[in-house]
Amino acid sequence: MSSHSTLSFLTQKLQFSARRKIYGTRNLFTSFTSTVFLRLTLAASSCALAGPVLAAEAASGMKLEDVFSLSYASTPIVSPDGKHVFYLRHSMDPIQDRRRSNLWSIELGSGRQEPITTGPQSVSSPALAPDGSRIAYVAKDEAASQLFVQNLDSGRVAQLTRGTQQPKNLSWSPDGKYIAYAMRVPVDPPTMGKLPKPPKGAEWAPPAIVVDRMVYRNDGAGPRPRAFYQIFLIGADGGAPRQLTHGDFDHQGPIGWSSDSRSVFFSANRNSDRELDVLNSDVYALDLENSTLRQLTDRAGPENFAAISAATDQIAYLGYIDQQLSYQRSRLFVISADGSEPRELADDLDRSIYGVRWSKDGKRIYFLYDDEGDTVLASTDLRGRVKELQRGLGGLSLGRPYSGAAFAAVGDGSYVFTKSAISAPAELALGKNGKELRALTSLNANWMGSRSFASVEERWVTSKADGERIQAWIAYPPDFDAAKEYPLLLEIHGGPHTNYGARFSAEVQLYAAAGYVVVYANPRGSTSYGERFANLIHHNYPSEDYDDLMSVVDELAGESYIDSDRLFVTGGSGGGVLTAWIVGKTDRFRAAVVAKPVINWTSFVLTADNPPYFSRYWFSAMPWEDPEAYWRRSPLSLVGEVTTPTMLLTGEADLRTPISESEQYYQALRLRGVETAMVRIPEASHSIAKRPTQLMAKVAAVLAWFERHSSAQE
Repeated sequence: MSSHSTLSFLTQKLQFSARRKIYGTRNLFTSFTSTVFLRLTLAASSCALAGPVLAAEAASGMKLEDVFSLSYASTPIVSPDGKHVFYLRHSMDPIQDRRRSNLWSIELGSGRQEPITTGPQSVSSPALAPDGSRIAYVAKDEAASQLFVQNLDSGRVAQLTRGTQQPKNLSWSPDGKYIAYAMRVPVDPPTMGKLPKPPKGAEWAPPAIVVDRMVYRNDGAGPRPRAFYQIFLIGADGGAPRQLTHGDFDHQGPIGWSSDSRSVFFSANRNSDRELDVLNSDVYALDLENSTLRQLTDRAGPENFAAISAATDQIAYLGYIDQQLSYQRSRLFVISADGSEPRELADDLDRSIYGVRWSKDGKRIYFLYDDEGDTVLASTDLRGRVKELQRGLGGLSLGRPYSGAAFAAVGDGSYVFTKSAISAPAELALGKNGKELRALTSLNANWMGSRSFASVEERWVTSKADGERIQAWIAYPPDFDAAKEYPLLLEIHGGPHTNYGARFSAEVQLYAAAGYVVVYANPRGSTSYGERFANLIHHNYPSEDYDDLMSVVDELAGESYIDSDRLFVTGGSGGGVLTAWIVGKTDRFRAAVVAKPVINWTSFVLTADNPPYFSRYWFSAMPWEDPEAYWRRSPLSLVGEVTTPTMLLTGEADLRTPISESEQYYQALRLRGVETAMVRIPEASHSIAKRPTQLMAKVAAVLAWFERHSSAQE
C-alpha cells in the first residue's frame, strides 16, 4: 500500500491521511484533482479471468443468483518434486443449497488441471504422502465422513475408516506407513435418576438431558456432543486404527511427526481447570513405542503446535503469555523436539502470526500475518530476521471482506498462494520474490465476463475522538457517475478483533450493484494494526470506535456524489453491536439493520456458547459483581434514544449471539414505537450466510429494508 496522493476533503472538520489506493477500474474521478493509482482487479491475471462479452451486451452488476456461481480455491499442497499442486476447489450446489469441495491437481509446467475427486461429496483435510504417490482426504460415504487414500497413479481409492465420527487433521508419518488423525470418542452421558423400563411397544418421550459442563453447546454445531477429540493412528494400507490419547481432554489441533516416525506432536488443554481457563494449552510429544506422553511447554496461556521441521526436528508453535487482554497477538516460538531451547522469533513484528510452515531444509519458517487490512506471506530465519515475500493474499471469505488465506512453498523459492481480488474469491497464483508470476486458476471466468464489479478505493481518516488514523474502503457502484448522487451504506465488521480489507465480498458487491456507495472501515479494536490499536477497546467496547466510524461517514457525506440525506448502516455480530450503538447515539441514518448483535452484555455472557471466555477476557468482573460496567456498554441502555427505523436479522440457531439478544431489542423498539421488524433465518447459526440461499436472504432483507426507507423523509 505504497500509493499516495494529497486529499483535502472537509478540512474544516477533520484532518485526513494523505494516502489512498484504488482497486479495480472505473470511469470516474475526473472531478478529483488528486492523483490516484489504478490497479486492475486481478493484476496480470485479470484478462485470463474475464470471459468474453459481446459488444452488444451491457455488463450488469452482481445479482443474488450469482452467489450460486461462486467458486474458489483453497488448501494448496505442493508435491515433493515441485511439479504439481493439489488444492480444494469449492463450488455451490443450487439443488442441495450447500457448498461443495473436490480435490484437483495442477501440473505447474503445463498448467493442465485434473480432478482427483468428483461428485457431490465435500472433501476436506487433504494430506499428501511424503513421496507424493498417494493423497489422503476426508469425504462422506453412505453414513458419515470417512478417511480415504487415493493412489495418484492408478486413481484407485481405499476407504480406511468406517464409523459414525469424522476424522480430521490428517498427518502422514515421514516413512509413509501411517496416518495420524483426530476424531471424537463418545463417553457415556450423565443421568439424574432412573426411570422404570417402558412397556414393550411404548413410545415414551425422549430421556432428560443432564447438563453438567461449563460449555455445553457450540455455535454451528448445537448441543456439544458427549465426546472428546483423541488422536488415532492407522496404517496407510488400512487395518484397525489405534487410539493414541485418552482422557477427558480435546486433542484437535495440527499433528506433527518426528523425522524417525516414532513420535507425534500436538497441543491440548489438559489442565484441571480447563473449563474456566479455556486458552491454557500446551505442546505435547507422544512416543509411539511406549505410549509415553511428555509435556514440552508450560506457560500461562495458549501454546499451540504449528509445525515440525522434517530436516531438524525443531518444533514451531504459536502462543503468548496470557495477560487476560481482549486481544493478544499470536507469537512464533521454536523449541527442540525434547522441549529444550525455547526461543521467540520475529518478536519485533507487532502482528499476529498464523499459517506456519517449515522450509525443506529447516532453515526458514514461512508464515502469514495481516497488516493494515492486507494479508502478507513472509518468512524468518532462525535468528528472527523477517523477510516479506508477497502481499495480497486472501479470498477465502465469501460474504464479507475478511482476511483468510493459504499458501504452499514450492521449494525453489517460489510459492503458491490464494490471491485476493475485489471481483472474485480466492484463485491460486504462483509467486516468487514478491511478484506474481502467473495465475494458476480462473474458476470464476465463465460468469465474470457478463458482470461489472464495484471498484474499491482505500482511504485513511483521522478520528475525531483522539486523532487515531482509521483505514477505510469505499466501494463504488459498477456504473458510477460522479455527477450523480448516491445513497451511502456503512457496513461494519464483527469480531471485534478482526479486519476488513480490499478483498472480494459478495455482500458489498450486491449492495453496490443495487446503487449504494458502500463504505467499510477498521475502527479501533481491529486487527492488523498491532496490539495497542486492538486493545484500545479492551474493557471499553463499544466506545470511541463509534467516533472512528462516524469520522469515516463524515468524510464521505461531504462528497458531491453522496446524498447526505440518505445514509444507511448495517453490521453483523460485533458490527451489529456497533450498529445498535450508533442508532442510540445519532439519528443521522435513514434506516439501520442490526444483524446477530449483542444487545445486553449480561444476558449475552450468560447465554452465549462460551461464557468463561467472554466474562474473563471482555470484562474485569462478573455481571453480578459489576452490573453497571455491563449495562453502560449495552446498546439496550441507549434504546430510549433510538428513532431510526431499525430491523433485526439473526439466525434462529445462533448460539454465539443468541437470537434472544435480537428479541430483546425488537421488543424494546416496539414498546417505544420505533419502526422495526425482525428477520429470523431458520436453521442458521452465527455463520448466518453459510448456505448460499442464507447469504442471499440476508442481503435481500437488508436491501428491502433500506429501499423501504430510501424515499424522502416525511
